[in-house]
Amino acid sequence: MSLENTCTEGQIDAPGPAVDYGPMSDVISATPRRSARAFHKIRVQAQGRTHDRKKFKETCETVAVSAHGGLLLLKHEVDDSEMLVLTNPLTQEEQECRVVYLGEPMEKGQRVGIEFLTPAPRFWGVEFRNEPSSAKIN
Repeated sequence: MSLENTCTEGQIDAPGPAVDYGPMSDVISATPRRSARAFHKIRVQAQGRTHDRKKFKETCETVAVSAHGGLLLLKHEVDDSEMLVLTNPLTQEEQECRVVYLGEPMEKGQRVGIEFLTPAPRFWGVEFRNEPSSAKIN
C-alpha cells in the first residue's frame, strides 16, 4: 500500500497556534524535511526517564513516522532533549532517539516528537522514497 503525505509543512510540529499574516502565512519553513513522513499507527515500546528522572517503560502508539524519527503519544511526561530507546515489537529492533518536540499534555497523553540518533528508514515497517511527499507500507 502506498501512503501519500497529507501534512502541510509544520502541521504536526508547529510551535503554536496558526496566525494569519495574509500572503506570508503560506511560508512556514525555509528548510525542507530530511525525509518523507507518513501517518502510520504502530505500537512500540518506549523506555527512558520522566521529567522527575524516574525510569519508565511503556507501550505507546505512533501518530506519524519518518526515516529520521516520528511523533509518539506517550503517557509519561518527558523533558526536551531526553534520550529514549524505542523497540519495535514486531522485529525486536531497538533505536536510540532524542526528544525534539513536546506537545501539550492531554488526557490521552503527550505528543512527543523524536529524532533517531542515526536514520532508521526500516524501523517502522514503512518504505520511504527519496521524495519527501510519499511513503509505502511494507
